[in-house]
Amino acid sequence: MENTKLTPVRFPVALLTDLDKLVGPGKRSKFIIEATQKELLRLKQKKALQTAAGIFREKDYPEFATSGDTYSWVRKLREETEARRRRLFEQ
Repeated sequence: MENTKLTPVRFPVALLTDLDKLVGPGKRSKFIIEATQKELLRLKQKKALQTAAGIFREKDYPEFATSGDTYSWVRKLREETEARRRRLFEQ
């Protein structure tokens, strides 16, 4: 078992009652750990997005000037990938 630490956490009684009904006996800790991991990942991703916001300058990426330009760029990239896949696997 991985290194763990017991920590007291206060929960509203109604929340624990719902949790136990839905998760089942003996599965509370596992559920709380997994939910905490998911939420921490979401918060980290949010922070990374906020940190990265504004790093692209429009003049450096003209292919993303409009949504149509972006669509065309993605479409071209996908077509190139598909052509490469066909060359490699359909010979």
